[in-house]
Amino acid sequence: MNTIQVDVVSAEESIFSGEARFVALPGEAGELGILPKHTPLITRIKPGSVRIELPNGDEEFVFVAGGILEVQPDRVTVLSDTAIRGKDLDDQKAEEARKAAEEALKNAKSDVDLARAQSELAVMAAQIAALRKFRQKR
Repeated sequence: MNTIQVDVVSAEESIFSGEARFVALPGEAGELGILPKHTPLITRIKPGSVRIELPNGDEEFVFVAGGILEVQPDRVTVLSDTAIRGKDLDDQKAEEARKAAEEALKNAKSDVDLARAQSELAVMAAQIAALRKFRQKR
């Protein structure tokens, strides 16, 4: 069976490292699907879910808050400041953070504050969507 090495790394730790049959993630211009022997590629990724199909057919999900993707024919590397295993996502914390980002958006006093709040809100919306997707698969 053809597999590809996948590494998902956050600023704090290695979140996933192992073999996979397929990887799907949110590229900057749309959803990307990576199979073994993929053409080399480097691109930015948007906040969302990284779906890793394992050799046995199981799936792993990792939420990333954006980052960089490097693809080589035998390896996929995802680098993200924030990456959280699907099983570690917390509904309540995500919802509280989304509400805080909405409040910051309402109270933004400058263009910088507005941009920061919009970015945080987009990340939290993506995390909540990833959480829902993860829960549906379980």
